[in-house]
Amino acid sequence: MKLASRVGQVTPSLTLAIDSKAKAMKAQGIDVCSFSAGEPDFDTPQHVKEAAKLALDQGKTKYGPASGEPKLRAAIAKKLYEDNHLNYQAENIIVTNGGKHSLFNLMLALIEPGDEVIIPAPYWLSYPEMVKIASGTPVIVDTPEENQYKITPDQLRQAITPRTKLFVLNSPSNPTGIVYTPDEIRALAEVIVERDILVVSDEIYEKIVYDGAEHLSIGAVSEEAFKRTIISNGFAKAYSMTGWRVGYLAGPLELIKATITIQSHSTSNVCTFAQHGAIAALEGSQDCVQQMLAAFAKRRQYMLERISAIPNLSCPKPNGAFYVFIDISQTGMASIDFCKALLEEHQVAAVPGIAFGADRCIRLSYATDMTTIEKGLNRLDKFVRSL
Repeated sequence: MKLASRVGQVTPSLTLAIDSKAKAMKAQGIDVCSFSAGEPDFDTPQHVKEAAKLALDQGKTKYGPASGEPKLRAAIAKKLYEDNHLNYQAENIIVTNGGKHSLFNLMLALIEPGDEVIIPAPYWLSYPEMVKIASGTPVIVDTPEENQYKITPDQLRQAITPRTKLFVLNSPSNPTGIVYTPDEIRALAEVIVERDILVVSDEIYEKIVYDGAEHLSIGAVSEEAFKRTIISNGFAKAYSMTGWRVGYLAGPLELIKATITIQSHSTSNVCTFAQHGAIAALEGSQDCVQQMLAAFAKRRQYMLERISAIPNLSCPKPNGAFYVFIDISQTGMASIDFCKALLEEHQVAAVPGIAFGADRCIRLSYATDMTTIEKGLNRLDKFVRSL
């Protein structure tokens, strides 16, 4: 069988592969400490589950609009206005099958052969692959640890060419956990406007920030920046709704209409009763978000203290999300070899940094319980000291 050439251009997800291997080992009775999945270990908030159950009981199980339930689109528009100072109407929003799907729809609607998409590295591993599937060209810009893995305005400006269509911004970041300051966002917005390119701001971790860090959406900087901004977000991280698969894209009306057309011929509507759960997430109490954030903050502090005591490891202090991005270069090992040995010899699952465009690093998620964190870091410490 001859497969389409595009398949050969795409790299399978390493994070999902490692998570699957760790789960398979656990199924065999092996005591694995997994730091691989970017998935909160908390249950979905009760009021969200109750809303979905009620929707089921009310027969909300039929086809819905490909664009999303009208009430959810309106609730998202309200959230973007009140939380992010972005003046979108419901018609400027499409509800998608998770945040990942929102970005996939975007790339298919926007990118053509020859178009370039600027992606700072380290990056979430799916960004370049989506661009490739859409027949575009990922332009990777390496960012150094000494600058907290943030792209600078000068780096962005130098990467822009006449073929540049889109810049991908992720703050708070997966995999590094860094958060761009408001001043840094404003400086990047100036370049976006000056060079007249589009920016997609992936804000899936916006509610998970620490130490007084402030999340500023780039579209809120100015009216000119807003015209060039596309927002990707969802419910997976802040509300522990990873399996519900509800995300959204907000942007210029012409673009959103195009993504609706694409979605109407691919997945059609997002699960109807899951959307009613998402409405409850936005309209109900936000105490659940703060409770998870408080737990993440304690885990983060413990992780940083333990890692700083392990020889030949270092990482910047993350101000958002739930990851630490550890530099392992002083061990002399490549990230895949490091993670393979760590899993096979010490039963600790981590993600190699090469998946994120940084082979000198590994990513650990602290979206897991403290018992696993303590045990796993003990094993990591033992492993590194044995090298």
